[in-house]
Amino acid sequence: MITLTGLTKRYGDRVAVDDLSFELAAGRVTGFVGPNGAGKSTTMRMMVGLTRPDAGGVRYDHTPYAELEHPTRTVGAVLDAQCMHPGRTARNHLRAMAAISGIDPRRVDEVLTEVGLETAADQKAGGFSLGMRQRLALAGALLGDPQVLLLDEPSNGLDPDGIRWLRNHLSDFAERGGTVFVSSHLISELAMFADDLVVVGNGRLIAAETVAAISARNETTVVVRTPQIDEFVEVLTRLQIDVHTEDEQLHITRTTMADVSQLAFDHRIRLLELTETSRSLEDNLLEMTRSSAEFASA
Repeated sequence: MITLTGLTKRYGDRVAVDDLSFELAAGRVTGFVGPNGAGKSTTMRMMVGLTRPDAGGVRYDHTPYAELEHPTRTVGAVLDAQCMHPGRTARNHLRAMAAISGIDPRRVDEVLTEVGLETAADQKAGGFSLGMRQRLALAGALLGDPQVLLLDEPSNGLDPDGIRWLRNHLSDFAERGGTVFVSSHLISELAMFADDLVVVGNGRLIAAETVAAISARNETTVVVRTPQIDEFVEVLTRLQIDVHTEDEQLHITRTTMADVSQLAFDHRIRLLELTETSRSLEDNLLEMTRSSAEFASA
């Protein structure tokens, strides 16, 4: 269990992270989402001691990061996929990391194979694509065989096959009992494999819930096309069912498609079209964070 309590960070007059508290459970993938400037990267940097909080703290099973006996064997982090010397080969980059952290160098070839870079092991990182750099950075995070993975936008630069590989890899890691905390702007992608979501805006916590719970906030709308619009509106209004007309269609909320169909049948309303729509998880999250977005579309 990872616990963040009252985490706060200010840069001059700007509050980057504001009294942030939540927990991350083992065996689960937690997505970290919010608009640009919401404080996600600052939070993750504070979680591994790269940025000092002004207040609050982070504990890994009750232990602060600075007091972990073997930090790299507890937490593997990718906060910047560019943090590698361009003149070093992938293998030598990982060998240096292993030496600094006191990790058996035999682990280097294991993680290179694990992230699919075994054939590029002796190529210089400076010639790597962004996707290959992401894989090398992940290999570095996995070197210590950690219990926790903290990843900031790890899918940047990956092609569709690479994104699928990453998704499967993180899901497998969690299924083996690991804790995964991953930030991403690809909400639809996160929805495919995340168990929980932490949503932030302006450095503050907006929600910390399961993906299922946030998805359940969807309001379903039944869309009807009928030549008897006025008659059906009168029926629905009399029954106090919310309805409005849009593009010669009726949009009916707080009911079900089956109930609407039955009402139409009972009142001899001829239906030309009957469908049901709901907001996506992405729509829900955009609505939740709209007021805290740095730039909002019209």
